[in-house]
Amino acid sequence: MKILITGATGLLGQAIVTKAQSQGLEINYLSTSKSKLNRLPTAKGFFWNPSEGILDRDCFEGVAAIFHLAGASVSKRWTKSYKKQIFSSRVESTRLLVSKLRDLKGSHSIKQIISASAIGIYPSDQENTLSESSPVVPKSFMEQVVIAWEKEVDAFKDLNIAITKFRIGLVLTRKGGVLGPLKIPTAFGLGAAFGNGTQGQSWIHIDDVVALFLKAHKERWEGVYNAVAPNPVSQTDFIQALAKALKRPYFLPAIPKTLLTLMVGEMSSLVLDSHWISAHKILDKDYKFKYPKLLEAMKAVIR
Repeated sequence: MKILITGATGLLGQAIVTKAQSQGLEINYLSTSKSKLNRLPTAKGFFWNPSEGILDRDCFEGVAAIFHLAGASVSKRWTKSYKKQIFSSRVESTRLLVSKLRDLKGSHSIKQIISASAIGIYPSDQENTLSESSPVVPKSFMEQVVIAWEKEVDAFKDLNIAITKFRIGLVLTRKGGVLGPLKIPTAFGLGAAFGNGTQGQSWIHIDDVVALFLKAHKERWEGVYNAVAPNPVSQTDFIQALAKALKRPYFLPAIPKTLLTLMVGEMSSLVLDSHWISAHKILDKDYKFKYPKLLEAMKAVIR
């Protein structure tokens, strides 16, 4: 069986490619860089440029499902121009996939799309645990981005393609992700929470994200799922777990919200917003998390 992956050369994409190939799946992937079309061994690369409406339709040949991961990193400073890139890289890429498949008028073999999404779609909430059925409103920038992104994915319904969306939490990985900028100060004993430190942090180990995508493909899941571990923590506990995994002390007070906002502006919402997100819908699908507890996940990443 063959799958098409967008964002295949990113952290999550590479991990999915490796695991999928170990399970006997063939991989096609789309890249906006022609120099990366031969980067992944035993996978076949195809060029696309969503901003210009360019896509090599040969990428769809023999494909049963699309894993849609494409999107500019939200971890770079949110300048006015970069915010446009964050938005367009998700919306335009999705729109292009739909458009090119529509042009084929059903002469393709794609039955399912599994799309990345983000828990940033939910409003910041210090007290309540939110589920897939919780209401969402496009107020903040991230809420606007993810709501628009998911709306574009919904267009696959008109093509009779089953839709699965994973609203992914903070991904823990050895190679970067959310821990990238946090490991260095924490390794020197300078780790600190942000704001009041009580905001919820819904996280997930990258191995579990990969396993969820492949399980959803194998079992043909449909609908929206929160890709988060079943044990969210406060941000203070999050930084403490990182310090413990690094075997370093944790003693500094939290960095005040006003100072952080002054330093990085609107981007501060990534660490100041509170998300206590439920994993019950995934647990009800009989998924067994490899890393259900934060400390063991942190130790696996640090190791």
